[in-house]
Amino acid sequence: MPIDTPEWVRDAVFYQVFPDRFAASSRVPKPGPLEPWDAPPTHHGFKGGDLLGIAERLPYLEDLGVTGLYLTPIFASASNHRYHTYDYLQVDPLLGGDAALRELLDEAHARGMRVVLDGVFNHTGRGFWPFHHVVENGIDSPYVTWFHLDLDRLRAGRPLDPYPATAPEVHGGDGGSRARFGYRAWWDLPALPKLDTDEPAVREYLFGVAEHWLRFGIDGWRLDVPTEIDDPAFWAEFRERCRAIRPDAYLVGEIWREAPDWLAGDRFDAVMDYPLAEAILGFAAGSHLDHGVLAFHREYRDRVRPLSGPDFGAELQRILDLYPPEVTAVQLNLLDSHDTPRFLTLSGGDRASLHLALLLLLTVPGAPCIYYGDEVGLEGGPDPDCRRAFPWDEARWDRRLLDQTTALTRLRHATPVLRRGAARVVGSADAAVAFERTLADDRLIVVVNAGDGPVDLGIDLGSGDGPVPTVPVPLPGLPSPERIEPVPGEARMVVRLPGRSGSILGPG
Repeated sequence: MPIDTPEWVRDAVFYQVFPDRFAASSRVPKPGPLEPWDAPPTHHGFKGGDLLGIAERLPYLEDLGVTGLYLTPIFASASNHRYHTYDYLQVDPLLGGDAALRELLDEAHARGMRVVLDGVFNHTGRGFWPFHHVVENGIDSPYVTWFHLDLDRLRAGRPLDPYPATAPEVHGGDGGSRARFGYRAWWDLPALPKLDTDEPAVREYLFGVAEHWLRFGIDGWRLDVPTEIDDPAFWAEFRERCRAIRPDAYLVGEIWREAPDWLAGDRFDAVMDYPLAEAILGFAAGSHLDHGVLAFHREYRDRVRPLSGPDFGAELQRILDLYPPEVTAVQLNLLDSHDTPRFLTLSGGDRASLHLALLLLLTVPGAPCIYYGDEVGLEGGPDPDCRRAFPWDEARWDRRLLDQTTALTRLRHATPVLRRGAARVVGSADAAVAFERTLADDRLIVVVNAGDGPVDLGIDLGSGDGPVPTVPVPLPGLPSPERIEPVPGEARMVVRLPGRSGSILGPG
């Protein structure tokens, strides 16, 4: 099957926003007291961020170089993260409602920014109106086929138990929630009934939701835990119907591992590239990794480890070779997200690690995605701490990080080879690595030394066309190479990199 990925994503720099925590507008009335903005976040507290707050901060994001927004869920929900949806066809009133989304889309599109929403279609919140209908009417509800219910229980007149007196003992898989609550719940959490997507009416409802918001003007969907709808036909039809509305809609799945079957042209355009994030974390942070924080993350604790230059180079090349170039070019690349501790916290607060990681994120193939606040040095441990409110007091910003991020996004926008060029690893030694980006006669080489001491890094120049890249591009917060020397008679050069440094080498 031919692979058709959206052209615009190749040029995008995304910014992930957790709407409750980014910015609040005085134009969105709040119904009651809120958690203080700068207080540590809690599991259930609301800070009051909203979509008009995001719209009012678009000039900041434009200056940062952002051209795409990925918003975590915005539909009506009784949770601050809004993965507990109760109305998929209404923007949460706390976020400003549908009118606020309309304004955000119009303002973003006027600046050339795209907006991707989060689609949570595997499970709902227990306030979802068809589920509430079953709670009220039991076996007589016409929505009994929408969920994985214990029908014998309902026929016997025993109601569902969406608010059990005690928390479930089993967390993960199908550990008995149907027997305990009368319905199957995602990760056995009673607040999250699982939809039965084998039911035609459910499928049609969800496809209709996706179509509705694409018609409204969004530019794509990030799909939450899509592997839990392990049905290629469902996702194939989802893609077909989305693309019928928006031929360039971006469809990206939250899949934490390699997923070639999902990216073969019939389902998603891309996935969130967590394997790349893990590799960058292991390399850029290295000995600075905070293993105590890592131990709290079920995905990272057994996978993230310090990586040498050769180890990272091999893993980077493996990731680059996993998918066809059309897919690699639109992968959603990230360092962290609302589902992980912040990169800066994972690296023990070492800012040099984040400087190196940002250089890698913004120069490898794929669409880079900055988690809100990383660019100013926002920290945060495991959920909910990784979802702190954005610090709008500029005195608290790390200006060197912000300047570096801005310099890299501008360079990426101005340099086609960084957005659309091929990539290959061309050198590694000790704690250092080099890779090149090539497009026609253009060539750049990215060099990074994550170690504390200097490294002489040999670089294979191959038989590439065009001038040899030997001139460092100045980047805030990163020392430049101390020496760049061609090897006489060989298609090689040696670059001497000081410790904790990185650079982009361009033609003289």
